[in-house]
Amino acid sequence: MSKFYGENLISGNKWLKKNEFSGKIQSVYSEEENMSSILLKNGTVIDYASKIEEKLDLLVVNEKIAKIGKDIKEQADKTINCEGLYIMPGMIDMHCHLREPGGEHKETIETGSKSAVKGGFTTICPMPNTNPTPDCPEVLKSIIDEAKRVNLCNILPYSSVTKGEKGEELVDFESQLEAGAIAFSDDGIPLTNSQNMRNAMIEADKLGTFVSSHCEDKFVGAGAINAGKVAEELGVQGVYPEAEEIMAAREIVIASTNNVHGHICHISTKGTVALVRDAKARGVKVTCETCPHYYSFTVEEVKTSGVNAKMNPPLREEADKQAIIGALKDGTIDNIITDHAPHAKEEKAKGLATAPNGIIGFETALASTITNLVVPGHISYMDVVRLMSYNPSKLLKIERGEIKEGAVADLTIFNPNEVYTYEETSIVSKSKNTPWIGKELQGKVQYTIVSGDVKYDVNDVEIA
Repeated sequence: MSKFYGENLISGNKWLKKNEFSGKIQSVYSEEENMSSILLKNGTVIDYASKIEEKLDLLVVNEKIAKIGKDIKEQADKTINCEGLYIMPGMIDMHCHLREPGGEHKETIETGSKSAVKGGFTTICPMPNTNPTPDCPEVLKSIIDEAKRVNLCNILPYSSVTKGEKGEELVDFESQLEAGAIAFSDDGIPLTNSQNMRNAMIEADKLGTFVSSHCEDKFVGAGAINAGKVAEELGVQGVYPEAEEIMAAREIVIASTNNVHGHICHISTKGTVALVRDAKARGVKVTCETCPHYYSFTVEEVKTSGVNAKMNPPLREEADKQAIIGALKDGTIDNIITDHAPHAKEEKAKGLATAPNGIIGFETALASTITNLVVPGHISYMDVVRLMSYNPSKLLKIERGEIKEGAVADLTIFNPNEVYTYEETSIVSKSKNTPWIGKELQGKVQYTIVSGDVKYDVNDVEIA
């Protein structure tokens, strides 16, 4: 197992007015703290903003990148030989589930953070479907305080859109932002009231942020897996692709009519891809995300992985998978998220028809992207940085996602060529619900550095 380090979490954010970029993540370093330094030698640095893909050294001093160049001579407290390794801006997962408060038997902020840094994530944004819901400053503060105690990665929580995620009364958007919310979502529970969604999208846009919409029309979305031959063969009710597409179309209409930003969660169908591509071509301010499982698997995976391949939206058909891959290549899809959704074994054991939706994803996101997108030649490593670091930082308006002198040293260091079989015994997450168990993957995180502090080192033994 691997060692997790814990000092200097950066957590919480400062509310910004519309279009203001800097300052959402505040440093907790003080001027008086002792200087510390790390020298990263001979790694291939990949940065989308500067279009650098070159073998270089990086000198990190305290939380910042102090110097980038060839054959840096300065002495450092710690030197890491990155020969054969790639160094990218720290990965950002702007859609995950940590379950705490209320679902600690599935995952906690601590176990989720450990899983995240093992997977190379330096910033994660937990969704608000917890108990209690973070629909008020007090609950948001409790999440942020626990993230500070855990002290592993940047944790920027979403606020719910409505009180208790009941779809009725909107939260106080301004006070939620001031309390530390990064954005708004009722993820997991689609907001069916179109007037409330319209008002929420307008209010969020006015304050310089957005609503992340879980697009699902429950009236045509009831079911266990994608509707079609596999559902019929397994004797379970199928989920029609229209369930996602109807709601995605609504959000696009609201964004277009009111000239506001709309963001669509975890898209999975060729129909949604077409809707978003058309909207972007017309200048609509719409963005969207997808998950590794939608470009790695089809509904056929349910036959072998069962409930560990059940999520919402469900795995789709080959044509949908290919549409997702094409949309990642051409920029229709803005970013990759994990939708990390831990569930206890006894919950998943209820069977395909009634088991909860969701799979874990922190520890396989990068490797599954390399295996299923980079190795086959669909995208480049530069595209990986665009989709998993740069674009998420821009969407969230945080000063991350770039490697440059003076930038905060949030870094993901990985071996792009290491091939291994993913085993359940290696999983750090509290839950083990994933279809990747037993499958061969390529690409493995070696180090995760957050604000100049090594939080994960593959070579060290875990300290529990």
